[in-house]
Amino acid sequence: MAMAAQASIGNSEFDRDTAVVPRGSGVYDTHLSPGWTILHAVNGGYLLGTVGRALGDALPHPDPFTLSGHFVSACTPGPAVIRTQTVRTGRTLSTGQASLYQIDEDGREVERIRVLATYGELDALTDEVRTSATPPAVPPYERCVGPADAPGLDLARTWAILGRLNIRLDPDTVGWALGAPSGKGEVRGWFTLADGRDADPLSLLMTVDCFPPTSFDLGLKGWTPTVELTAHIRCRPAPGPLRVAIATRNLAGGFLEEDAEIWDSRDRLVAQSRQLAKVPR
Repeated sequence: MAMAAQASIGNSEFDRDTAVVPRGSGVYDTHLSPGWTILHAVNGGYLLGTVGRALGDALPHPDPFTLSGHFVSACTPGPAVIRTQTVRTGRTLSTGQASLYQIDEDGREVERIRVLATYGELDALTDEVRTSATPPAVPPYERCVGPADAPGLDLARTWAILGRLNIRLDPDTVGWALGAPSGKGEVRGWFTLADGRDADPLSLLMTVDCFPPTSFDLGLKGWTPTVELTAHIRCRPAPGPLRVAIATRNLAGGFLEEDAEIWDSRDRLVAQSRQLAKVPR
């Protein structure tokens, strides 16, 4: 499988663009990059990764186990401040909360996202696995398709985030790009960061929300804004490409859910998520 050369984690775009600078007392400054936007709105998974980095610095345990983010208002590229609070610290787990704020056009500080999270140490987990989950059936990388393979579909023009990602989709889930959505509400494919950085627990928070929305496969076009997103990080991913499977089973009342699974190169389920999103208008 042809993949980009491994990039130094410290020099990767993801790490640079999710960097936080401690101000003191659990407060961090950051700058939201325009490179992670969709239709001018900052991607929710990228925001989880940024807030997750601040919480990882503020809490005594290093790894995100679960994060739930409520998206209060749409973020825009530019400066932001993250305020964290330690809720509880135990021997194996610590819980914290954080909110990201920006200054709006009227000069007021506005809350954009609020996160409640529990952190621990993934390397301290047992090796026991009892599961009925199986890796998604995704064709080989070479048989999957990327944004450049869809004639007449110029997502890269409005989805700046695609320049940061290397996504190859299962052909069975991209009929929407040719005007023939399957109606099943499924998206599957391969994923790496474009600069070759291998996945880690923090980048998985972004990966659960970086594929085209399942609403496309339902025949709906336009922005599908996230209302709430919960991610579970199950283990530290092995080096190599990830397989991503996302599905929605219920669209009702103008909202839909998306369930995502992330599998690593050793066929391990490394992350799961569920989000509630608004149906495109």
